[in-house]
Amino acid sequence: MVQRIPEPADLEPIERASKDELQALQLQRMRWSLKHAYDNVPHYRAAFDAAGVHPDDLRSLADTAKFPFTGKKELRENYPFGMFAVPRDQVVRVHASSGTTGKPTVVGYTQNDIDTWAAVVARSIRAAGGRRGDMVHISYGYGLFTGGLGAHYGAERLGCTVIPMSGGQTEKQVQLIEDFKPSIIMVTPSYMLNIIEEYQRQGLDPAASPLKVGIFGAEPWTDAMRAEIERRAGIDAVDIYGLSEVMGPGVASECIESKDGPVIWEDHFYPEIIDPETGEVLPDGEEGELVFTSLSKEALPIIRYRTRDLTRLLPATSRSMRRIGKITGRSDDMLIIRGVNVFPSQIEELILKMPKLAPQYQLIISRDGHLDRLEVLAELRMEAGDVLATEVEALGRELEQRIKTNVGVSTKVRLVAPNGIERTLTGKARRVVDQRPRERA
Repeated sequence: MVQRIPEPADLEPIERASKDELQALQLQRMRWSLKHAYDNVPHYRAAFDAAGVHPDDLRSLADTAKFPFTGKKELRENYPFGMFAVPRDQVVRVHASSGTTGKPTVVGYTQNDIDTWAAVVARSIRAAGGRRGDMVHISYGYGLFTGGLGAHYGAERLGCTVIPMSGGQTEKQVQLIEDFKPSIIMVTPSYMLNIIEEYQRQGLDPAASPLKVGIFGAEPWTDAMRAEIERRAGIDAVDIYGLSEVMGPGVASECIESKDGPVIWEDHFYPEIIDPETGEVLPDGEEGELVFTSLSKEALPIIRYRTRDLTRLLPATSRSMRRIGKITGRSDDMLIIRGVNVFPSQIEELILKMPKLAPQYQLIISRDGHLDRLEVLAELRMEAGDVLATEVEALGRELEQRIKTNVGVSTKVRLVAPNGIERTLTGKARRVVDQRPRERA
């Protein structure tokens, strides 16, 4: 793996700014964003008034904590365009979530917003080692999902050649990677595993592909998953973070020279970590829920948006801005199984420590009487070859014991053949299948 480490002259001035310079810019932009939201979005005016705060009350960045939170609930209550802060005819693009758990959350962009988004994604690709003229294979889904077009515009802004493959057609993904020879791929980590498996199915060595860098996002993934992908594909794997409500991919991204957590582009997105139960702001270094306020968005300013991602803020290293620690779970997706808090990432870490198991898995939750029951579905590795039934049973019991010891919950493990777990076409892994009956209102 060859890393492209940028020279200081390659960086934007803000990436090398002092803490005082960065905070002065953040304070200036925070004042603008709060006023823009208050003056132009009825929801924010009502929410600020109800909380007894006004944009003029912001004297320091710490005063951000006085303002109310925003969540998916507020976005859905104002569906479709009620949170927009500009006239609809100034909105040049709309994206939306899938809406699988209710009305979709709708986000809009002015031309300036699109330019800002392209700029932060270009910065992210450069941080990952990308340079003008590189060929970038994009396997994020295009359409209402922000991943594909966000990556696309950022790669073009950097001056790269884009292959807009989108998701699915895994066999063709491999063909085009081999024929076009891109050096960078942008995709979800779980779909990258699909591509690696397709290479092996075709009798090809994924580590011999032309790819040198993978920029992976749109779902949480562990350091163990990074090591797995890097080993099997022979690439540098870096983490890009974003969510549509805040902008899309490119809110934060790792630097290839350090690979120590995504750097938050704090000149456009102001982060906080809060206690998910009390809403209290926590000091840097403590784990809690990640909250973002946009500092430059015109169409959809977002004030103290609760991402539900559990992480911590880490000090600056390769750039002048703080980093996000690995996402350990979500405050709203945490599973409670017979009184035990369980995060999918905990199970994933244990699976990846067992050489004969593939990193594909599902957690199936059902109900036995009044008690929740957790079943773990995992795959045998393709390269494990023929495995005796007795050995399969032993591997299942071993994983059950590891989960009981390390997570503290009893599970039933079911091991299946390679490719026995259904793959997604969108690229996002469906890690949790909740079969519990819905409670009546």
